[in-house]
Amino acid sequence: MKEIKIRSGCPVSFSLDFIGDKWTLLILRDIMLHGKSTYGEFSSSNERIATNILADRLSMLEGNGFLNKQVGEDKKSKFVYSMTEKGIELVPVIMELALWGSKFNPPGDLNLLEELLNDKVGTITKYQDRLRKSIVSTPNS
Repeated sequence: MKEIKIRSGCPVSFSLDFIGDKWTLLILRDIMLHGKSTYGEFSSSNERIATNILADRLSMLEGNGFLNKQVGEDKKSKFVYSMTEKGIELVPVIMELALWGSKFNPPGDLNLLEELLNDKVGTITKYQDRLRKSIVSTPNS
């Protein structure tokens, strides 16, 4: 696992140390908004993440407590990832990024944007609740 080096006591800098690159944010987006949970599903995203970067970011997210990783029930050679509560608390951040991005680069996901504009708190709660239902425990949890 890639160890995160904390650069300063600034809360923004601290947050960016963990989630400040686009690939990490896109993996989190895929889990939160698209229900992806396996390496293959993440690698099939439109942004075409390189396999070595995907493996590194998944390991970092797991190692730093944002994701749980569990052996798949149907196929023992496949791992399934789910959000931890620490990761679920990032839903409002991802939603705000989606709103900001849609303002300057429309149209984005129109259904999600409409939901957020009509009821931001309710939409965030809905996605957080869905993620909490999909949490898988790990042997050390």
